[in-house]
Amino acid sequence: MRAVTVRRFGGPEVLGVEDVPEPTPSTGQLVVRVMLAGVAFGDVIVRSGGYPRPLPLTPGLEVAGEVAAVGPGTDQSLLGKTVVATTVGQAGGYAEQALVMADYTFPVPDRLELATALAVFQAGAVARGLLSAMQLRSDDVVLITAAAGRIGSLLVQSAKAAGATVIGAASRDKLTAVTEFGADHVVDYGDAGWPDEVRRLTGGRGIDLALDAVGGQTTEGAVAAASDGGGRIGIYGYASGKWPVLEARTVASRGLTVSGALGMVIRKSDARQRDDAIEALSAAACGELRPRIHARFPLARAADAHRELEGRRSVGAIVLSIT
Repeated sequence: MRAVTVRRFGGPEVLGVEDVPEPTPSTGQLVVRVMLAGVAFGDVIVRSGGYPRPLPLTPGLEVAGEVAAVGPGTDQSLLGKTVVATTVGQAGGYAEQALVMADYTFPVPDRLELATALAVFQAGAVARGLLSAMQLRSDDVVLITAAAGRIGSLLVQSAKAAGATVIGAASRDKLTAVTEFGADHVVDYGDAGWPDEVRRLTGGRGIDLALDAVGGQTTEGAVAAASDGGGRIGIYGYASGKWPVLEARTVASRGLTVSGALGMVIRKSDARQRDDAIEALSAAACGELRPRIHARFPLARAADAHRELEGRRSVGAIVLSIT
């Protein structure tokens, strides 16, 4: 079968298509004949060597397709079902067949388009988990950075559905899309004074909750825009490639809470994470969550998919079409 293979860390050009052996499922595993694979920023980080993994490897955490084989002692009724799933070892999705975890495999609801299901089941689950972990309240003013991204756009929608006031931060060319996702206000975090603009929008008080996936100076800006005496900042990524520099004295004296929000989500019980994914799929099936598919690339153009994502040109999700 064909699969994208990384044999050395580097730029998008290291993503090459090769013939590799077909996978064989063990207990608790399935083989999915992949129709679509999600392209996440985590794949970019792994490919570039930012989170070293043993080589060679095939990237890809999320897949959608038909169950082609079932491992021993695993639910045989899944055979032939159209599903979305996460891959074993968080890799292997950029391929014609992928090994997935049976416990994190979900039948696609009737009438839900496959690309929509792929874009929402994991990202939507993470968005719901982040808001729960950070104890979102309906009267909160929430700042969401990277608000046009795959998870950020679903955070905007989910926070609005919970009754919160949402300020979406993104680059200037994406602000219209963030408004379309439902944000009450938008700010261009390319402008040096954007934290001051956030404070102006809140009457000088600052935001109650920030969820940041960018890191570096953007997280530092979110801290500057937080409300003294209770502002909460949840960090769930560092797409800039840099962790923020936060001064403990400032956090303590201003009465802020800074949390590793993503770590809180991924350490929830498997059952609760499954529930979040099922709820995200249900919300998409009834139109409450509307992920945007920015672009689809064929398997052979995985490098172009990474360039699009790495170049910050995407609004919503990017997927690979395998078959």
